[in-house]
Amino acid sequence: MNGIKLVKHGALSVREMAFCGLFTALIATGAFIQINIPVQPFPMHFTLQFFFVLLAGFLLGPRLGTLSVCIYLAVGLVGVPIFAAGGGPAYLVRPTFGFLLGFAFACYVTGSIARLSQRTTVRWYLFSAFWGMIVMYLSGMFYFYFISNFVIHMPVTWKLVFINCFLLTVGGDFILCVMAAVLARRLKPIVRMFD
Repeated sequence: MNGIKLVKHGALSVREMAFCGLFTALIATGAFIQINIPVQPFPMHFTLQFFFVLLAGFLLGPRLGTLSVCIYLAVGLVGVPIFAAGGGPAYLVRPTFGFLLGFAFACYVTGSIARLSQRTTVRWYLFSAFWGMIVMYLSGMFYFYFISNFVIHMPVTWKLVFINCFLLTVGGDFILCVMAAVLARRLKPIVRMFD
């Protein structure tokens, strides 16, 4: 009996592992579908990673979705070049790493808000994705400011952070929120068939 409980509550099922692996791979693939924004002092990258992060939150829920993002981050930090500009532990001192870290927060927030209601409307999913986007940007902007000013000593102002880390990419990311909300609404019934 204890063994059954351990399998049911303590370990992931084969289906859960497969979905986590799938979304980890999708997020990694999204890093290579990118538009480079050559701004100073650090170039920014607009990628499709955020789109797959949102889908992970919607379809896998906050726990498994965040797990898939964390696996992606761990694989990249050990040296596999699956981030937009490579990989490895040195990425931790890149000012833009805060956005990657923000993916985990965004996935958890998006998945948690989406589950607060039984409604699976595009509007509710978009509302959930919007708050996930806000959390990601807060993580990215604060990390960028802190690392730039206090770790690598390349001072930046909050104005530069706001322009480079928010204004240049938020429009595209909001479009990704809309796309993810629409697709999640269509895919949710299919994913439920595997429960």
